[in-house]
Amino acid sequence: MRILLVEDTHDVGEAIAKRFEATGHAVDWETNGRSAAEIIDFTEYALIILDVMLPGMDGFEILRSIRKSGNSVPVLILTARSEIDDRVSALDLGADDYLVKPFDFRELEARARVLMRRHSGGEATNLIKCGDIAVDRATRSVHVGKREIQLKRRELTLLEVLVARPGRVFSKDELLDQLFGFEEAANANAIELYVGRLRKKLEGAQAHIVTVRGLGYQLVSGDAS
Repeated sequence: MRILLVEDTHDVGEAIAKRFEATGHAVDWETNGRSAAEIIDFTEYALIILDVMLPGMDGFEILRSIRKSGNSVPVLILTARSEIDDRVSALDLGADDYLVKPFDFRELEARARVLMRRHSGGEATNLIKCGDIAVDRATRSVHVGKREIQLKRRELTLLEVLVARPGRVFSKDELLDQLFGFEEAANANAIELYVGRLRKKLEGAQAHIVTVRGLGYQLVSGDAS
């Protein structure tokens, strides 16, 4: 999924970005609050990880602007402030969750998984399925029936997007947004390439990636049409 990270402490931001990129997510990392607020206006994210103390515009101002615009993107607040009033303020402004620094990266990843799975369809667990294809978001593993298949990072992200909303048609542009960040050059041909690779690895499965001509791709259960 595509994540916006707004964190001006370089070593913290770099560590968070690397952790999420290693598990297949596309991460846009901003260090200035005002620049991040502008990006949010024209980019769709599955999650925003937002520090409070930022140059240009603080995290509370950004959060207030997000919710005022009607944007329901999940927001996880990072704060060095341990005071209860600050945490209550974040939740009252529309934050979905928060972590107080310093934190364990495993907890950050677990909280992020919860927020993203709610956003993508409200699943109560990390396991999502379509036909006999099962994706475990916690372990980043994929099974077709009892057989585990090995996917590369972006192949897994693509499958996760499709399995989370079976039957929904995703355009190439939507999939590009989910698989690649601002710093990564890619075009529609890249999506065709990853779809082709994924189809080969899913051969024999009870769900199939279908091309909807002129519109994009969808994952459907049963025999391919």
